[in-house]
Order: sequence, then C-alpha cells, then structure tokens
Amino acid sequence: MRFLAFLLLPLVVSFCGPSVKVGLLKYGGGGDWYANPSSLVNLALFCNKFLGTNIDPEYGVVDVGSVELYNYPFVHMTGHGNVVFSDAEAENLRNYLIAGGFLHIDDNYGMDPFVRLAMKKVFPELTFTELPFSHAIYHQKYDFPSGLPKIHKHDDKAPQGYGLLWEGRLVCFYSYECDLGDGWEDQEVHKDPDEVRIRALRMGANIIAYVFGN
Repeated sequence: MRFLAFLLLPLVVSFCGPSVKVGLLKYGGGGDWYANPSSLVNLALFCNKFLGTNIDPEYGVVDVGSVELYNYPFVHMTGHGNVVFSDAEAENLRNYLIAGGFLHIDDNYGMDPFVRLAMKKVFPELTFTELPFSHAIYHQKYDFPSGLPKIHKHDDKAPQGYGLLWEGRLVCFYSYECDLGDGWEDQEVHKDPDEVRIRALRMGANIIAYVFGN
C-alpha cells in the first residue's frame, strides 16, 4: 500500500528528498474543518526555513474516510463545532494511525466535546491523556518547559496538550485552549503580535519535528 513510503522513509523524504505534503482533514457533522486556510501554508514555510524540511506549502485536503489519507504522514484537524465520523471513517482513521500516520487536532474553540466523542469512536479503548511538560514534543528545536503556549483567550484557561498513545506511540496530539492554528495564520487575519505568532509557529515546528523524527 502507498502508506509504506512514509512508514519506511519519513525522514529522508521530508527533510532532504522530494517535498512531502501534509493534509488537512475534512470531516462531517457541520463543523468548519476548513478554518484557518493559511495556517498550514505558513507552518510549512516556517519549518522549511528553520528546520530544513522540504514540505510542500500547498497542503492537501483529505476526507477522513478516503484511502488518500495514507498519502499524508501528518494530518491536521481543526474547527469550531460538531465532528461526526461514520463507522467506516472511524475505521479508516484508526487503521491509518495504527499503520504509522499522525493526527494533530487543534481546537479552534468549540469543538472539544465533539472531537472527543468522535475520537472515542476511532479508539474506544483509549482516552486522551494530558502529556507532561517533560514530553519530547515540547523539547524539539524549541523548548517549551511549560507546555503549549497560550495563543488566544478562549475560556481563559491554561492550554493543555493531550495525546492518544497506541502501544506506547503517540498517534494523535490534541492542543486544547491554545489555538495554535490561529497563530499560524497570516498576521492580518487575527492581528496577533509577532511574538505570539512566533511562539505558535515554533510549537508547530516542534510537532512536525517530533513526527518526522528530526
């Protein structure tokens, strides 16, 4: 199957070979999966500049139930509202993650109760666990000793990073009460100060570095 390419050679392809595409997950239920259209573009450009990656800034849009999911070693999911996976979609996403894929979920505000239910359908035997600040995802190229940076206010809670671990491997990272994707967007969209956007992009770069083993 096509996903074997990124299972066997993720570092070679993404860091020194032909460019690799990342994916934006399209899902049902009415939530705005298409939010933050410039975020993955800017994250790719930032990683290419500061990590030496070769990520195609033109990300792909992929349906959660599509076989095309296996073409993407890293898939990003965001939105503000409802998330619904059919049985077939949940099975496809589960198989993709078990096979070596990675999902980053970024709550753009309001999707938390829905995405937790949806992911429980994918992994009924797993529960989101808050990752300790010592986890390697916070200590790649950039050091985040207190975990996720706070980008947008939302409910004014501390940001939290949750994970789903399959046989000891982190297959899904969920950033909550943080809004990394908004910080990755073009500056004129949210008018965030440069220092806030840089923190968001650096944390995003850490996620990419962690996934690709840089």
